[in-house]
Amino acid sequence: MSHLKENVREAADFLKSRLDHLPVTGVITGTGLGDAVGPLNEVVSVDYGDIPHFPVSTVVSHPGRLMVGTLAGHPILVMQGRVHLYEGYTPVQVTFPVRVMQSLGVRHLILSNAAGGMNPGFAQGDLMIIRDHLNLSGENPLVGANPDDWGPRFPDMCDPYDLDMVSRLEAIALSRGIRVSRGVYAALTGPCLETRAE
Repeated sequence: MSHLKENVREAADFLKSRLDHLPVTGVITGTGLGDAVGPLNEVVSVDYGDIPHFPVSTVVSHPGRLMVGTLAGHPILVMQGRVHLYEGYTPVQVTFPVRVMQSLGVRHLILSNAAGGMNPGFAQGDLMIIRDHLNLSGENPLVGANPDDWGPRFPDMCDPYDLDMVSRLEAIALSRGIRVSRGVYAALTGPCLETRAE
């Protein structure tokens, strides 16, 4: 664990040395959504491969670029693409960027992805806000030693998603005429799509 903490510190220090201001909000974009955040001001852009110990995406639709700038005057970090278990990364490697963001001072994290759905009321392209999830991957990034300053050994998973933020997102979508639903996300390792029985 001390090795992991040192790697996180090195990656965060590398980024801090290149940034004029530290982000408060982090966004990790998923498949096809690398440009979803829109144009940032005062942008510093760094390829994942240039950041010490940072995992590099091998998926074509994930550019593998970290951008820090401001959006409406708010300091924000955007990861264009991410890494996945199916690329051969461990859960610790997959969550490494989140640890780095925490070290940079990020306190609000927004993740996006493209996924299939089982709700017959959903249509292709619909937006769903995750209100809960099922971890069907058989993996957990919290396995192993637990540094107290990174959080509790057994985090409360009754409300893993910030319900206030969910309500705010829904209100913003409603004010712009964007239809969103709430749902439960089933996390699988991939990369294959599920069988009919699954």
